[in-house]
Amino acid sequence: MRGLSEICRRTGMWMPHRLVLPLALAIGLAGCATPPPADDPDAVAEFQQLNDPLEPANRVAYAINDGLDRAVLRPVAVAYNYTLAPGVRGMVHNVLDNIGTPVVLANDMMQGKSRRAGDTLMRLVLNTTLGVGGLFDVATDWGWPEHDSDFGMTLAGWGMPEGPYLMLPFFGPSNPRDGVGMAADMFIAPTGYLPHGTSNTIFSYTKTAMSAIDARAAVIDDLDRIKAQALDPYATLRSLVRQHRQSKIDEMKDDNRQAAPAAWAVTPK
Repeated sequence: MRGLSEICRRTGMWMPHRLVLPLALAIGLAGCATPPPADDPDAVAEFQQLNDPLEPANRVAYAINDGLDRAVLRPVAVAYNYTLAPGVRGMVHNVLDNIGTPVVLANDMMQGKSRRAGDTLMRLVLNTTLGVGGLFDVATDWGWPEHDSDFGMTLAGWGMPEGPYLMLPFFGPSNPRDGVGMAADMFIAPTGYLPHGTSNTIFSYTKTAMSAIDARAAVIDDLDRIKAQALDPYATLRSLVRQHRQSKIDEMKDDNRQAAPAAWAVTPK
């Protein structure tokens, strides 16, 4: 399910970060779910567990996103998978991940995860040089596999609660904490500080488009299955995305590795 969270993170990257919080506020003002009566403790408990007080507005945003996906993103992703060989698609994915590595590194450091930060730095150096600009993921083969890290996870590590569930147009499933995190990640990304001009504009739009296509192409079967089999695709997606996101946060919090990568470990005689 990694691809689902990637879609949420990557497909909204074209929208200026200054719009994230105003858009979230607009969604919130558009409609709220009516809380159950206080004399029904089971219903109240379920309402609190779902943590989706903006469900009516969220479902409208989901319908917008689903319509755009059916009309544009999914057909393009299907054509992408059909046209390009798996090896070529893998290279595209590697390059996109390598471009995003500085943001991962910055968040590893802010999370106080020195070993993860060191591993991320090694991935950046190895894949940029020996991996020919990130075309090949040599770092994973040598004992430095990739891991997710973003400012939303950093805020979670600092103890900030996620807040209510949000389904943002163009962005997808999120919450206030991850909305702030997304804006911060776009701000600290080195690519945002490239000299302005035609070349930078072309690069930015190309990266955004390829990121969205790469992420969507990875989960075509998964999303098709959800939409075909789930009685309520909105609720199913809400649950799956939340579970996946929480597992990544837990993995980050519990990762206190100290040992060197296995490929570099010295075997005692």
